[in-house]
Amino acid sequence: MLSADDRPWIEDENAAVHAIEAARRQKMDKLVAMGIDPWGQRFDNQQPVSEVRALEGEITETTSNENGREQTTYSGPKVRVAGRIVLMRPTGKLIFINLVDRTGTIQLFLGQAQVGERNWEIAQCLDLGDIIGVDGELKKTKTGELTIFVEELHFLTKTLEAPPEKHKGLTDPELRQRMRYLDLAYGDGVLERFVQRTQIVRSVRDTLVEEGYFEIEGPTLHTIAGGAAARPFETFHNALGMPLVMRIALELHLKRLLVGGMERVFELGRVYRNEGISPRHNPEFTMLECYQAFGNYETMMDLTQKIIVNALDAIGSGYKVPFGDKEIDFTPPFQRRCYRDLLAEHAGIDPANEAEVIACAKKLGLETDGKHPDVLRNEIFEETVEDKLVGPIFVIDYPASICPLTKRKTGEPEIAERFELFIQGMELANAYTELNDPDLQEQLFRTQLEGMSEEDSMAKMDNDFVRALRNGMPPAGGLGIGIDRLVMLLTNSATIREIILFPLLRHEA
Repeated sequence: MLSADDRPWIEDENAAVHAIEAARRQKMDKLVAMGIDPWGQRFDNQQPVSEVRALEGEITETTSNENGREQTTYSGPKVRVAGRIVLMRPTGKLIFINLVDRTGTIQLFLGQAQVGERNWEIAQCLDLGDIIGVDGELKKTKTGELTIFVEELHFLTKTLEAPPEKHKGLTDPELRQRMRYLDLAYGDGVLERFVQRTQIVRSVRDTLVEEGYFEIEGPTLHTIAGGAAARPFETFHNALGMPLVMRIALELHLKRLLVGGMERVFELGRVYRNEGISPRHNPEFTMLECYQAFGNYETMMDLTQKIIVNALDAIGSGYKVPFGDKEIDFTPPFQRRCYRDLLAEHAGIDPANEAEVIACAKKLGLETDGKHPDVLRNEIFEETVEDKLVGPIFVIDYPASICPLTKRKTGEPEIAERFELFIQGMELANAYTELNDPDLQEQLFRTQLEGMSEEDSMAKMDNDFVRALRNGMPPAGGLGIGIDRLVMLLTNSATIREIILFPLLRHEA
């Protein structure tokens, strides 16, 4: 609507952007002059586009013969929809519009003769990205395309910035994550992926509730960074004069509840770790932890398998799921392998032979001086085994010394009843038969393995937790699942940032 003299036909990108906004504001001003609120009002009883498309069978078709020419006319139900304009094709006194809502896309037909002068005048103020509502008749065009023939146009929101170009779109991954609102509005399949995330999370909750678990909400501010091996975010409570940390795990408070008699408990909550960022790591992420009195790590294996299979059912997926150029077969039962057998197979050593362990570590370029043999075994496992675990595969029976919160295997005190679930070389779940011996727990909290840094160690003394154990925690199984990684694997997403709505990013340049 700007005149030719007003248009900045110069090689200045900023000037062009300002001109686009100025033109859109000019249309907004015209709407105001017509007595129309450019930011819209309540618009009730609109139907999801997917439901409107499902009414196609109600369209009737009539064929007539006029002047020797056969003509087909359609009539259909009256419908009302609202959504965002993603495509406009004006042709004289007709405008074809593609309208998108959270459920799908549908074509609109606006004809000057059909909508009347006022609606047509409103239509001249439309831009890509605007949000509108329409009342009309669901029919088909001459080419058979399902279309709403608009009878009444309702302006709901003016968009002042131009949307991404249709073909280029938002191609920069960081820009897509920083401007997630545009990614959701215009990116193919993005909204559906996050809908699937909500379905997966709901399914996890439903599975646990069906199994008799109670959901609780634990504190996010802790005095001790316990329950995992990670560097915490540190903060300070002014009124109490106390240093605090953001939680790195949910474990120790949930196990306190087992002592109190809540025999099956879980929490789905945010956890914070002040560590690096990678395609598989975000500083804050969603964790499921659950604990079952009178269970063990085998109980948790069965539960883990059920949670994943039910989540696939919830999103309408089969059990063979694409992931990149590979396929993951989630058909139960999942494979189970012993930690030491995998180490022997892939590292080519006898895990019980300390000399072979040291030699292998040196061959891999790992520092060996002053390190506990089990620390070396675990570093070798990470280097030689994890990437080979296509999975889903439960790796069971870890060295006890690196698992200070885990019960020892009967008759084999050097083995901890622990499993990790690996899929495509990625750890998805971690579970224990929980240690409930208060004296051994206190001893292990005070034991720092040689060669293991403090932030990599779970040996952090929590006196109140030990006191809780002295009041009697029943034997139990415990499980942790990284929800973000689960969603990655089930939705074929390459990085964790693709399934977190607002991942942490550097300051915008």
